[in-house]
Amino acid sequence: MLNIDQHSRNIYFAIPPLKMNPISVEHISKKFAGVNALDDISFRVDKGELFGFIGPDGAGKTTLFRILTTLIIPDTGKALINGLDVVKDYKKIRQDIGYMPGRFSLYSDLSVEENLNFYATVFGTSIAENYELIKDIYIQIEPFKKRKAGKLSGGMKQKLALSCALIHKPSVLILDEPTTGVDAVSRLEFWEMLKRLKHIGITIIVSTPYMDEASLCDRVALIQDGKIMTMRSPAEIIKTYPWKLFSVKSDDIFRLLNDLRQISQAYTVFAFGQSAHVSFKEDQENEESLFEYLKTKGHSGLKISQATATIEDCFMELMMKS
Repeated sequence: MLNIDQHSRNIYFAIPPLKMNPISVEHISKKFAGVNALDDISFRVDKGELFGFIGPDGAGKTTLFRILTTLIIPDTGKALINGLDVVKDYKKIRQDIGYMPGRFSLYSDLSVEENLNFYATVFGTSIAENYELIKDIYIQIEPFKKRKAGKLSGGMKQKLALSCALIHKPSVLILDEPTTGVDAVSRLEFWEMLKRLKHIGITIIVSTPYMDEASLCDRVALIQDGKIMTMRSPAEIIKTYPWKLFSVKSDDIFRLLNDLRQISQAYTVFAFGQSAHVSFKEDQENEESLFEYLKTKGHSGLKISQATATIEDCFMELMMKS
């Protein structure tokens, strides 16, 4: 259920009382030097769900994930992992979660095999004992098992880090921007690996600044300035987009953006790849009127079509509201 504070315009997502979900968070807040990194965050992740936190750098994703992994303590609120409190039960929680931080944090001077053996030993297990769990991932880097981790490519480092996070067979996997700085092919491969892990019952929470990755999650929370703006399935979020939207191309994208922003009826205007997305609250705008306007501004190579909203369009619309 959605509640809106008319005075502050904050949006609160009312969730049922905390129960035995893999991840349950209620009213978590955290400040650094007086600045809200997280502001009254509440959500719940179901068993076997692939849940995404989508937002730009500085939105609060890493702070939230560090709280969930017991690395920092919230100022207020409560967070449970499999019913265990992240403050009181941090030692037990660390045995039952797998964590990939945003930066590569394995030992660069150890080989692939040495890193994996080290993490297995720390958790009192072995590669052989849980090999079936990591097999599909590890076989892609096994030919390089004697290579130093610091000498691996970005995609290979990513696969090694995921293997190390899984080696003790965690029930919850927490991944902080795992595909940042990785090539497009490796990104797709990584998400395919996550889908396979989800299908064997592992609960996954992942953060990303890439809006296109939202569609790969079961549910997503769009977060900005430490607040959740909306939280539901990607398809449901897109359905809520209310405005008429156009995709516009021109030979001069930078001038195009400036000229579109001069239209008084334009609600949002932003770059979208090699084109611009412009939305209007009123129905009076159409392809012909936009074309004529941009022609008078001296644009060439114009292509205008009505567009279907994406998660990125929805994020920008929510930003305007807030």
